[in-house]
Formats: sequence, C-alpha cells, structure tokens
Amino acid sequence: MNQEYLSFSEEVLEAKRLGKPIVALESTIISHGMPYPQNVQTAKEVEEIIRQNGAVPATIAVINGKIKIGLSDEELEFLATSKEIMKASRRDLPYLIASKKHGATTVAATMICAHLGGIQVFVTGGIGGVHRGAGVTMDVSADLQELAKTNVAVVCAGAKSILDIGLTLEYLETNGVPVIGYQTDILPAFYTRTSPHHVNFRVDSPEEAAALMKAKWNLGLDGGIVIANPIPEAFAMDESVINDVIEVALKEADSKGIQGKEVTPFLLSRVKELTEGSSLEANIALVKHNAKVGALIAATKAN
Repeated sequence: MNQEYLSFSEEVLEAKRLGKPIVALESTIISHGMPYPQNVQTAKEVEEIIRQNGAVPATIAVINGKIKIGLSDEELEFLATSKEIMKASRRDLPYLIASKKHGATTVAATMICAHLGGIQVFVTGGIGGVHRGAGVTMDVSADLQELAKTNVAVVCAGAKSILDIGLTLEYLETNGVPVIGYQTDILPAFYTRTSPHHVNFRVDSPEEAAALMKAKWNLGLDGGIVIANPIPEAFAMDESVINDVIEVALKEADSKGIQGKEVTPFLLSRVKELTEGSSLEANIALVKHNAKVGALIAATKAN
C-alpha cells in the first residue's frame, strides 16, 4: 500500500507509536445518516465515549483525495454540512482519490481503510446487507463482500431493519463470516433488540470477543467478524411498529424509483419522519453503545 494515499491525525499517529488501541469509525453516518447538527454532535460524543473506555477514535473519510484516518473538529463539521460529500464504498475509492474529491466512507470502505491503517476494530450503527426484493433487483450491499475478505471486526447493532435479514445471514454464512452476539443469542435488528434470527455464537465479555478475533486471524481465516450488540433497552423500538413503518417507506421508495446506494439514506430518513424522530434517537443511542463495547474490545485486544 502506497502511504501517499493515507493521512493519519496526530492523535492516531501517537496511538500507533505508543501501541494504544484504536477504534475506526465510519463517516457516512455523519454526511448521509443523520441531520445537522445531530450528526456532528453525535460524531464528537461517540469519539469521546471511545476515549473514556480506553481507546483512541479514528473517524475515517476521504477529503481532497486523501484517506484521512482520524479527523479534526473542522473536518467533522465539513462532512456534516457540505453537499459535496459522495457516499463512498469500495467501488468509489479509486475515483475519489484520483480526482481529489471528498467521500464519506460506508461500512465497506471504512473496513478497507481501517485495514490499510492497521486497525482491527470498527464501530458502526448497523451493517448493510441483502435488500428486500433482492431476488429481482440484485441489490446486495458491498458491506457483505467486504466482510467476506477484510480482517476487521465490526461492532454494530446487527443488520439494518430495512433489510432482508434472513438472506443477509445466509450470505454471511456462505462466505464464512461469523455473526457473534454480544451478550445475546438473538440477532438484534438495529432499532430493535430482537429479530426472528439467532446469532452463530455468543460472547459475554470483551475478553471473549478479543480471543475469538485472535483465533480467527491467527488461523489465517481471512475476513471480517460481525459483533452484534443490541440497542440499549431504554431506546429499543417495538418490532411490529418499526416493521410496519419500514413497509410504508419501502413502498414509497419503490414508487419513486429510488435504487442502489440512495435506498438506505431515503429509508432511514422516511423512518425518522414516520416515527416522529424516535428512530433518530434510537440510532444515536445504539451507536454510542456500540462505541463503548468496541472500545472495550479494542483495549482488551491490545493488552
């Protein structure tokens, strides 16, 4: 990897020099996942939670064609407010770098950049997956393919509720990606603590999670790990209510001809409106909870 494409913040460089644990964070949630000013406020609070739990945060984005690993407050503000930020997955990284443009990294792109930067733990809200109706549209998130090959553990609140979670799990199984429940046997579904699906394995502590990561990669079993951490009970939404809302939003997306990577931002925005903002509150709570668990795992693994 040519280091000319990577730019580390001073905080992250110092952490690498001292061997401190580092946790990667995506930036799509800032530019495309939440409204302003909640997006930049949440980003800063999540970074602080990671620091308070023994690790160093590294929010990742592409700015002026550079992969930035660790962002300044000014860069966070830029991502939160600029209309020039492209939603960037694996496919988009070469173009953004070559043309010196700006991109907010998805789960897939953040995994790639974290791996290039030597970071093994990544915190996000929920992973992408197989979209409902994918048998016709072939709409499958690049996140799943990245999980199949890139050695990064992804701490998340399960798969986004807007997806076909059963098919998402089938895809992960085919590609040998372990789906781990953190203190749960049931796969959480982003806004809800439960779904009709079970995880593959359960761990109950950061130590168990870190040991599993070490065993997988020491065996040469390349690919990511999903560590599914349920949304805190106080912020969890009712499963039937959220599913009804998602059905309405999906029909609207279909009627408007919204496709590809525009689907998820549209659905999340409509779900927020239809739930009168309670889904945004849930989204913020689950990201913060994931940040705490991810930092604890990274800190354990570094020791």
